[in-house]
Amino acid sequence: MPELPEVEHIRRGLEPLAGRRIVGVEVLCERVVRTPRDPKEFGRLLAGERLQEIGRRGKYLLLHGERRTLISHLRMEGRYRVAEPEEPRDPYLRVVFRLDDGRELRYRDVRKFGTMDVADRNGWEHFPCIAALGPEPFDPALTPAVLRQRLNRPAAVKGLLLNQSVIAGLGNIYVDEVLFRARIHPLRTGDSLTRREAEELHFQMRELLKEAIEAGGATVRSYVRSDGRPGLMQERLFVYGRSGEPCRRCGSPVERIVVAGRGTHLCPNCQDRRARAEEG
Repeated sequence: MPELPEVEHIRRGLEPLAGRRIVGVEVLCERVVRTPRDPKEFGRLLAGERLQEIGRRGKYLLLHGERRTLISHLRMEGRYRVAEPEEPRDPYLRVVFRLDDGRELRYRDVRKFGTMDVADRNGWEHFPCIAALGPEPFDPALTPAVLRQRLNRPAAVKGLLLNQSVIAGLGNIYVDEVLFRARIHPLRTGDSLTRREAEELHFQMRELLKEAIEAGGATVRSYVRSDGRPGLMQERLFVYGRSGEPCRRCGSPVERIVVAGRGTHLCPNCQDRRARAEEG
């Protein structure tokens, strides 16, 4: 599933559409459209909207018009591409947005897990799926102390970091990676983290995400950038997807366990499960 770096890279690739007007919408798969449920009403609300800004909130892509905002969650394999109308249509094409310059913004989704909602431009932040999100990793208000407070629960830190109401944008890949870089075992409880561990986790989270955005995201399965090229971050992963391979830091075999129902990769030597004593 595309996480914050991948969605941010898609957002940047779609930025040139700002200023274009949607002149028509063709829904080829009703399952993708969630609000309003009626695909004809969905198209009616968006037809005539001039795109003013392409935004992002957590893993959600936001296409802001003058009156409406399209809230799009790509889920497992959702993908956007701008195409000429005469180009052959992909069998997995789900929604087509016709633009005023004759081109089409096409949404492709093999597994049909993605969702689209239309919200009022004024107040889109209060739409249920957006209002439920926690702060962004790069939010200035998310200090190490605030991060520690939000994680201060008797639950596995891996599950807490996956919880979008705690922190918005992280998924399985980057949670495994940031916990490795911060030397924190994924089964440690959030309320066991020391002040210094929270500071390190905060620092490594931002550094990892910046690196991933610069690399164009990670192509582990089907994700590709808006220009069709794969991301490069998968070449820099330390533990995710490397079960049984030597840790790139200490050489111990990388292990795979299940935490919060998700496959989880870690180095048992670098990530001590025991809480460290508070220092300073």
